[in-house]
Amino acid sequence: MIKKILIANRGEIAVRIIRTCQDLGIKTVAIFSDIDRISPHVLKADEAFNIGPANSIESYLNIKKILKIAKESSCDAIHPGYGFLSENALFANKIISQGLIWIGPSPKIIDTMGNKIASRILAEKARVPVVPGTNKPVESLEDATQIADKIGYPILVKASEGGGGKGMRIVQSFSELEKAIERSKSEANKSFGNSEVFIEKYLEEPHHIEIQILADNYGNIVSLGERECSIQRRYQKIIEETPSSFINATLRKKLSDSAINISKLCNYSGVGTVEFLVDKYKNYYFLEMNTRLQVEHPITEIVTGIDLVKEQIWVASKNKLTFKQNNIRNKGHAIECRIYAEDGFNSFAPSTGKIDELITPLGPGVRLDEGIHAGQEITPYYDPLLGKLICWGENRNIAISRMYRSLKEFRITGIKSTVPFCIEVIKDKNFKKGGYNTHTIETILNRFDLNKPTNKKNKLVARIGAARTHSDFQQKVKSFENQSIDNRWILSGLRDVID
Repeated sequence: MIKKILIANRGEIAVRIIRTCQDLGIKTVAIFSDIDRISPHVLKADEAFNIGPANSIESYLNIKKILKIAKESSCDAIHPGYGFLSENALFANKIISQGLIWIGPSPKIIDTMGNKIASRILAEKARVPVVPGTNKPVESLEDATQIADKIGYPILVKASEGGGGKGMRIVQSFSELEKAIERSKSEANKSFGNSEVFIEKYLEEPHHIEIQILADNYGNIVSLGERECSIQRRYQKIIEETPSSFINATLRKKLSDSAINISKLCNYSGVGTVEFLVDKYKNYYFLEMNTRLQVEHPITEIVTGIDLVKEQIWVASKNKLTFKQNNIRNKGHAIECRIYAEDGFNSFAPSTGKIDELITPLGPGVRLDEGIHAGQEITPYYDPLLGKLICWGENRNIAISRMYRSLKEFRITGIKSTVPFCIEVIKDKNFKKGGYNTHTIETILNRFDLNKPTNKKNKLVARIGAARTHSDFQQKVKSFENQSIDNRWILSGLRDVID
């Protein structure tokens, strides 16, 4: 069967795929751009080939070069990971036409479900509720105005293709409509090469719930449960957990049944995720389907004990699923924090530079999917995701405690990361109660608005406290420096406090 896989990706997801391949005895081929030459995925793979300059268009998005390397290195299959070419039907078609195995759903399914309008129509055929809106692209301002008046403000202008919040604008009134459409179209065209946008009702205080499905090529489909993905910034997820503390068993079954019905209708195969919005009254609506491995897949793996990458490879090899729905037993609770090279307290501004020091957490129920190492240069060329911290517990409280402890252990110096921000979310009282939604992150950020008088006062108090203890810390540093034992980690921490 499959003996050698080229991984058409980089960073933590490439490392993640390599690890499963090593478990299965499958050889791996990595590709790397000029600036990724000593990245972890390159060092861990059995073989690695330079794919071109740092610019992703000339490297990780270069279909011709990827196929050439796959052929020259005698690969049987290509795994796209997520992002880059993972939902590119043209790429999938070219791989298949070269006699290689594409580890993903068919190009036809990618095309259908990758288009938000087409997928809405298919969801309606499957009798799954969709958010009120249009099933065709907006052609004019007059057209948009009529639709907005019909469904009522606020509305959402969305790109027909793509994801990650690109080409998306919230519109509160008619006065904002024209500019929002222009900006959405421009951003959609730059990001996805398609300027089509459509309109749907903007739901207030919603939860973003997704169902992980797994299907083979013989009509067998199972649901592996839900993931709560409501902690987001700019429509991109930061923290996910499973199970959701918001939905009950009845709603869980409805969501799973809807996801399976949609998957059956489009003859899905492989790993996929059907996403829903659930309002505060627990009404649910189909949002979209991602025809690839999700970033947040590890929390599903942790509670089910199922390796989703292994299942992708198994299904791509034309095998039937080895288990049925009643064989799946979700155990405990899992939480994932995405660790980005961003300043969470400064509008999530990207951070670049060299990682001077990296200390990662360990212990019971802790997993880290990482794609970085100390000494590595973090550049502006790619997605700022550094890795994912996943914590499991017998119940939600234990999972939260482990995540808090693990985040406090996590240390990255030389660049800014979202670790400190994730700590604030995890200890937030609304998060602990499970009473959060897609707007909760705004509430948390407001607590750190330095323009507020209360925060100015707090900042002044903190500075006074730091000044009082500064000399004490300096003495501690001198004390440790004079000792013969290796105290470099303690010294580094003390110096950071002094700074």
